[in-house]
Amino acid sequence: MSDAYIVGVDMIKFGRFPEKTVPQIGAEAALLALDDCGLSIQDMQALYCGNLGQASGMVGQRLLQEIGQTGIPVVNVSNACATGATAFREAWTSIKAGLYDVVLAVGVEQMGKGLLGGAGGGTGIPKEGLLGSGTMPAVFAEAGMEHTRQYGTTFEQFAKVSVKNHHHSTLNPKAMYQIETPLEEVMNAEMISYPNTKLMCSVNVDGSAAAVLCSESKAKELGLMDRAVKVKASVMASDPWQERDLVMPDVNSCTRRAAKEAYEMAGVGPEDIDLIELHDCFATAEILHYENLGICKDGEAGKLIDDGDVALGGKIPVNVSGGLLSKGHPLGATGIANIYEVSTHLRGEAGSRQVEGARLGLTHVIGLGSACGIHILEKA
Repeated sequence: MSDAYIVGVDMIKFGRFPEKTVPQIGAEAALLALDDCGLSIQDMQALYCGNLGQASGMVGQRLLQEIGQTGIPVVNVSNACATGATAFREAWTSIKAGLYDVVLAVGVEQMGKGLLGGAGGGTGIPKEGLLGSGTMPAVFAEAGMEHTRQYGTTFEQFAKVSVKNHHHSTLNPKAMYQIETPLEEVMNAEMISYPNTKLMCSVNVDGSAAAVLCSESKAKELGLMDRAVKVKASVMASDPWQERDLVMPDVNSCTRRAAKEAYEMAGVGPEDIDLIELHDCFATAEILHYENLGICKDGEAGKLIDDGDVALGGKIPVNVSGGLLSKGHPLGATGIANIYEVSTHLRGEAGSRQVEGARLGLTHVIGLGSACGIHILEKA
């Protein structure tokens, strides 16, 4: 079974592009990733395209209409916030299985402004506002408050996540926002759902990211191993069965399951990871995922942020891209954008935000419902 390598990877600067179509936005990242490895669409044997908003819109085929219709197989993927990671994993699987030697994975999304949530639908008496809330800010606010109830995590500790990630964004030219947000500003911003203020919520943006994956033999044949990044683990997980809680959805078990499997597949532990890009859809979520990914014991996440261990220059930097809070969260693109960020550090090409000596990185995304994708990447 062949190892799979990332030989080309890139993303566009996230923003809002109402004048463009989804395929046009996706095509930009696809061409950047192809240029990154000196290949063209004619070299690709398959395309795996992730998009949520136009899940039935044949986005992958329409993307090829922008950059070259070569007749290759196209697989369109939709899997909540794990959509991009799922498209990447499908591409990885095809290489591992020996079906193809070189393939392209693209994640793309065009989003409007406003609130994401799953409060509608169903029959009978609506539960929204009576039994918790299905809106995303409320779900992760509830999860944060449960962490506070169990471990005493403070509003200030949650807010420090936003301060850290916004600072990191000032070093990332491809982030939607590149702004410093002092602690008092974060804590005094408009309250969305306690303890998450507006500056503690991820940004709905348009964006795309793409990666070219190769088998080891093909990467060597093409002379692309110098900047190649090995995919040591690629794992997807969904929620295991458990007693249903109508008030507060479980936002933890899926990540814990995927993380355990990913570490086992890669033959490493959380103590071996040099940097992490995780799913900070809200500041509270990042705190929870420190523990879910095993980088600290349960109840110690607040101390991790207080001590600066997860900041650039700390023991295990988290979201040095600025994270979803600053870089932005175009749902279908986020998974591959996280892979781009970690790969850039493993290549030693991250500039002023470079995690020095990085050899092993982890990416994480989760969409409620649930779908969690974790990838562990290694400098080749």
